[in-house]
Amino acid sequence: MPSNGVDLSPSSDLLTTPEILRLARIFVQYGVDKIRLTGGEPTIRRDLLDIIRGFNELKEHQNGLKTIAMTSNGVVLSIGTKLRDIVGAGLTHLNLSLDTLDPNKFEVLTRRPSKMHAAVLSTLQKALELFSTGNEPTRLHSLKLNVVVMRGVNDDEVASFAALTRTMPICVRFIEFMPFQGNRWRKDTMIKSSELVERLKAIHPGLSPITSPSGDQTSREWKIPDHLGTLGFISSMSDHFCASCTRLRLTADGQIKVCLFDPHEVSLRDLLRGGASDEEVMALVGRTLRGKKARHAGMDVIAMLSETEGADGIKKNRPMIKIGLSNLSSFADCQPYLQQPTEDRVPRPTSGLMNPIPSFSLVTDKSKQLTLPMIWPRRISLGPYRTAPRVVSRTYSLTHLDESGSPRMVDVSEKGPTIRKATATGMIYINKTAYSLITSQEPGVEKEQFDALEKARTKAGGSGKNVLTIAQLAGIIGAKHTSQIIPLCHPLPISSIDVSLNPVEETAGEAVRWAILCEATVKTEGKTGVEMEALMGVSTALLTVWDMLKSIAGQEMTIGGIKVVSKEGGKSSFVRTHVSTT
Repeated sequence: MPSNGVDLSPSSDLLTTPEILRLARIFVQYGVDKIRLTGGEPTIRRDLLDIIRGFNELKEHQNGLKTIAMTSNGVVLSIGTKLRDIVGAGLTHLNLSLDTLDPNKFEVLTRRPSKMHAAVLSTLQKALELFSTGNEPTRLHSLKLNVVVMRGVNDDEVASFAALTRTMPICVRFIEFMPFQGNRWRKDTMIKSSELVERLKAIHPGLSPITSPSGDQTSREWKIPDHLGTLGFISSMSDHFCASCTRLRLTADGQIKVCLFDPHEVSLRDLLRGGASDEEVMALVGRTLRGKKARHAGMDVIAMLSETEGADGIKKNRPMIKIGLSNLSSFADCQPYLQQPTEDRVPRPTSGLMNPIPSFSLVTDKSKQLTLPMIWPRRISLGPYRTAPRVVSRTYSLTHLDESGSPRMVDVSEKGPTIRKATATGMIYINKTAYSLITSQEPGVEKEQFDALEKARTKAGGSGKNVLTIAQLAGIIGAKHTSQIIPLCHPLPISSIDVSLNPVEETAGEAVRWAILCEATVKTEGKTGVEMEALMGVSTALLTVWDMLKSIAGQEMTIGGIKVVSKEGGKSSFVRTHVSTT
């Protein structure tokens, strides 16, 4: 909870109970079989029982709802028969959030009285009494404890949390600290899941990974021998699971989010209140899903998006506590509703989230879920459409970004130096007056153009040919200083730089175009190529031409066609067989 609390949304902005239940029905009709209520805190919603009962009725739907889950801080659930009533209404899965076993630390972390810590532990005990490994009605079928681990804050309690699984049939899930607005996230506070696994292996050498029976890869599960429960590790930051993430979130105020870390939202609430049909609602969901990226950004970018809205105009992500601040916060696993050929399948969502302060989660038939390609859809058709274009999934990586998305210089320390060479070309199109100056031809010009021409001659030292000489020198200097301008380029021992600029007159029928063709060739004996140096040489030379001729051709000049036309040395060499000048 932020130190200054949170601004509550007006009730009129929040989804009403009928709107929540209608959306749930629509999603279930299209294959959703799991809904999770999350937050914010779902238990503060007065009609929570009505919502769960409404969800429970969807179990009767053909291929209907199978799981009704909830994530809660557990405080309200400790009161009287609140938890028993909710389970009796249809709740099947419960996740409790608790980041410390120390009451005093709990007070510091939550800014709530330490007695609430006892309330959470009381809820955990009540949940264990309602837990069943079978499928009996009015019993919990899954019980998990969520722990966000922070270095220097509660990482000293990891072993104590793990010890709970010795006698409790629960899954203790360790979650990497994620950046959200207001939580003062720092990279050095986040502990990678892999580090936690190694710490626990040092205490429990028999700790080993297990396959989740649900097929859900959000949490990688491990088990300590002879312990009743399991451990889960959610590595959203260090080892993202975007390829298997099936969640679709709907906030308390009815905004759909295809990724927890994506600040962009689309309103289903406004669509409902505008009289849209079920098919129109799902069509909008489909269009939104088509925009989901293959993976979320690196942690540094996510941290930036979690900052308070600024003058930079960048849309910032809402804080976690406001995702389900309204009435409903729900996390959902959406069942695939597209029929696809087995090869090159379009990825399909298998889970999504609606945030009432409760929140939805929709899940699919597991046998179908396992057949899905392990990446989110870039294209998907919903509503009345039953097929989607076939898409071949490829995995690409950028060598100048690390696994977290942060910039880095490529490590070439293991490479041996070799002779390398690259040639780049580019073109600047000019007008006839500028071309005449460059080629020392006397153009027929008006008085105004003549004055500009004289000014250009003066800038070039009296001769138009000097324009090309100065641009040539600029290109050589630019190539030499490439690593000082392009931040992730390696500084290289340049052996030679050759820059040439030649006037070109192109004729196509009766049309004539005047241009200057620039070519730069750079050589080195080094561990990495010199393509960037060649490109920088061409770019700098052409920009210099533009600067020197702008008084007589500034409104007409165009720079373009800058490209590497040949490369030698290193792992591969190539020569462009066709080089366009545009």
